[in-house]
Amino acid sequence: MPAACWAYFEKRFSKYGLRLHPDKTRLLDFRHPRRSRAGGNRAGGPGAFDFLGFTHYWGKTVRGHEVIWRKTARSRLTRSIKSIATWCRTHRHLHVQAQHRTLCQKLRGHYQYYGVTGNWRCLAAFLDAVERVWRKWLDRRSQRRHMPWRRFQRLLSRYGLPPPWLYRSALRPAANP
Repeated sequence: MPAACWAYFEKRFSKYGLRLHPDKTRLLDFRHPRRSRAGGNRAGGPGAFDFLGFTHYWGKTVRGHEVIWRKTARSRLTRSIKSIATWCRTHRHLHVQAQHRTLCQKLRGHYQYYGVTGNWRCLAAFLDAVERVWRKWLDRRSQRRHMPWRRFQRLLSRYGLPPPWLYRSALRPAANP
């Protein structure tokens, strides 16, 4: 980070009793793709970066405007799926209704944090992964043959998991801007 920027932020943050960690703080070239030297900043590209569980990158709207998009960071998605798998493994002895109730809470919490405009695919992938993990650990509740997908689909029709939902939209204006 250039010295002038570093000094400015140090002074500004110290005013509130905060400090910048020199190893964790850096300045990125995340200018508009037409103005940057690097060119395209697509997801995972040179200008993309992860912050607060999201990968931020430049993309285009349906009308062709270039905007900053956010999607669930790959590491966070993987970590969330592993967390659900661990929970299902340790709680597979519970009644299906109790498992369903808790899984619904976990899904809603995930949707409420990661439910932003442009992140629909990651939310749908998370729901799909949760369904696969839940079936896997329901399969291992006994030493009988495995549960066919058709039977699991009947179980899902009775105990449906909540569909992905976008809680925060970049397209809706805030109530108090």
